[in-house]
Amino acid sequence: MPSATDSTRRFTDRVANYVRYRPAYPAALLETLRERARLTPASVVADVGSGTGILAALLLPLVRRVYAVEPNDAMRAAAEAWLGSGHGAGNAAGTANGTRGAGEFVSVAATAEATTLPEASVDLVTAGQAFHWFDHAAARREFARILRPGGHVALVWNERETDTTPFLRSYEALLQQHARDYGRVKHTNVDETAIAAFFAPERHECIETANEQRFDLDGLVGRSLSSSYAPNPGQPGHEAFVAALRNLFAAHAEADGRVSFRYRTRLYFGRL
Repeated sequence: MPSATDSTRRFTDRVANYVRYRPAYPAALLETLRERARLTPASVVADVGSGTGILAALLLPLVRRVYAVEPNDAMRAAAEAWLGSGHGAGNAAGTANGTRGAGEFVSVAATAEATTLPEASVDLVTAGQAFHWFDHAAARREFARILRPGGHVALVWNERETDTTPFLRSYEALLQQHARDYGRVKHTNVDETAIAAFFAPERHECIETANEQRFDLDGLVGRSLSSSYAPNPGQPGHEAFVAALRNLFAAHAEADGRVSFRYRTRLYFGRL
């Protein structure tokens, strides 16, 4: 597992591409989460490792308040700019950054292992595209501390399909060749055994939903550079990486001038 410092800072220089090109989560998944967690307009959620606010934005219309807990300053600032007008406070007092939909957005500068939120203060803890960066044992203890009795945890990933189309097979091969430490940090390194251990001794369920993004060439490059393992401008291998993406796009673009990223969105849901 990457060090805490490494995982906290990995996306600092990728925020613009992350905001613009990372996928959201399907409406069907949010409806399932609302039903399973019994969310109401009075519910309070802690979205941990909230990044630029992709999942928080979808939760806000469903609940009273979302605490967006994020240690990376640049990503947290992007969420605040999108979802409100304030600035992060650095502790559980947070900053109420306004509303989007029905819920109040509160930005918190903290980690999964030490959220600074009060004990028994939230009905649901979510982690979208983030759990693989956590210290699992420490995060479990912290989630159990902040959850109210009967509360739930939802771990969510958009898992990019790697072999269901010729384009996706070729894209996976490109990453294996050009993307630094791709094999070490890709989120699929978190397996079912680790997730089961996190929820144990309670049982959890896994719910899958299809998701898709379509990109022109600029979108393909931007989406690729939003990943922490891709070489950024000025880093070794960047020019070769972008050239390979251009060649890949030329070979696989469809009639509308786009390529398709397909995902299986997985929701792991249960109690601690």
